[in-house]
Amino acid sequence: MGTGHYFWAIFYFTSLCSASLANNAKINFREKEKKVLDQILGAGKYDARIRPSGINGTANLPTLVQVNMFLRSISKIDDYKMEYSVQLTFREQWTDERLKFDDIQGRLKYLTLTEANRVWMPDLFFSNEKEGHFHNIIMPNVYIRIFPNGSVLYSIRISLTLACPMNLKLYPLDRQICSLRMASYGWTTNDLVFLWKEGDPVQVVKNLHLPRFTLEKFLTDYCNSKTNTGEYSCLKVDLLFKREFSYYLIQIYIPCCMLVIVSWVSFWLDQGAVPARVSLGVTTLLTMATQTSGINASLPPVSYTKAIDVWTGVCLTFVFGALLEFALVNYASRSGLNKANMHKENMKKKRRDLEQASLDAASDLLDTDSNATFAMLTM
Repeated sequence: MGTGHYFWAIFYFTSLCSASLANNAKINFREKEKKVLDQILGAGKYDARIRPSGINGTANLPTLVQVNMFLRSISKIDDYKMEYSVQLTFREQWTDERLKFDDIQGRLKYLTLTEANRVWMPDLFFSNEKEGHFHNIIMPNVYIRIFPNGSVLYSIRISLTLACPMNLKLYPLDRQICSLRMASYGWTTNDLVFLWKEGDPVQVVKNLHLPRFTLEKFLTDYCNSKTNTGEYSCLKVDLLFKREFSYYLIQIYIPCCMLVIVSWVSFWLDQGAVPARVSLGVTTLLTMATQTSGINASLPPVSYTKAIDVWTGVCLTFVFGALLEFALVNYASRSGLNKANMHKENMKKKRRDLEQASLDAASDLLDTDSNATFAMLTM
């Protein structure tokens, strides 16, 4: 074979390689995604009503769903309604072998969906939820990723208002545990089991700020429930909140102390300054009663005694005692004065009686002397 033939052979081989690379470069992976989605989710090929099989495709084992979440914010903790609001990114992950596909030698990492009704979804619900809504600005904050091995990742951003039963016996020096409970609504543990994802299943935003509370820690646990229809899988997160005391120190404790001190000022007023002492005592008493009423208005009407009730009750007792002390002292002083006046009057009356008796005796003596003198003269 001549040199020319080698040249043309090399040229032909180079052209084939270039064409192959050009074809690979021109592959539209978005188009491939569409074809794969049509292939695995086409009509008659996938039924979203049927739950996936268990581990390794075992039909008689439950479907395992791993759950994790990211707490974005906690907007409020309401003592009166005993509830709290939270915004979170909620994620579920499970395996559905019917959704396996060819990843084109690792080039197609996953498929993305925005319609949850296209695939089977776990029937999870928040058992202690009062209100909740999805976020749709600018687009619905939800996505589904399908991986080549059939693994499905579901992620959504939601805002929830959840019930949080509180024990306020130590208010405002208390700690509260608020739970976030998630359970299966219809599938029993024979068909569906929720599991916490291994390795930090709950994440919290770093700069989480609450006005009157501090999130000390959180714990994950399981809370399966049994009913007459079967056992249902349940997960829960316990959030431990510590109430910040500085707010209540400024708004409640210091003003109450000042009112008690002001009520004691009446002890240094003159005893005869009755209008000033009465006005001061009544004003501080009414202010303390208003303060107590305002505190109780922000709390639920519970049947037990709270720590703040003991504090306000003691302060109210001191203020009332100061007013009562003036009334008793004033009454005692007036009683003593009346007794002193009566004693003086009695003494004056006795003195007058003695003086009158002396005058009567002197007049009698004078009458006797005059009679005797008259008798001697007539003799």
